[in-house]
Amino acid sequence: MANIKSARKRARQAEKTRKHNMGLRSRMRTQIKNVVNACDAGDGAAAAAAYKAAVPTIDSMINKGIVDKNKAARHKSRLNKRVKALAV
Repeated sequence: MANIKSARKRARQAEKTRKHNMGLRSRMRTQIKNVVNACDAGDGAAAAAAYKAAVPTIDSMINKGIVDKNKAARHKSRLNKRVKALAV
């Protein structure tokens, strides 16, 4: 544990930020799972709606620095590919 007052404060802040980021990351993963589950169920309309809801969430995680833009683009691309496959 840190001995200097400023270091103790920094440790508290880091822990608070870590917990906040975990919640945001969990929200993103839940949105992704919603799309995947809808695709697995074969429901094209639900999958499209879930995808439409997931994209802004994934994009906001880029702006917050939770995920890199390339990782987010990869997720969106793969999800969109699954949703489009149901329409065929």
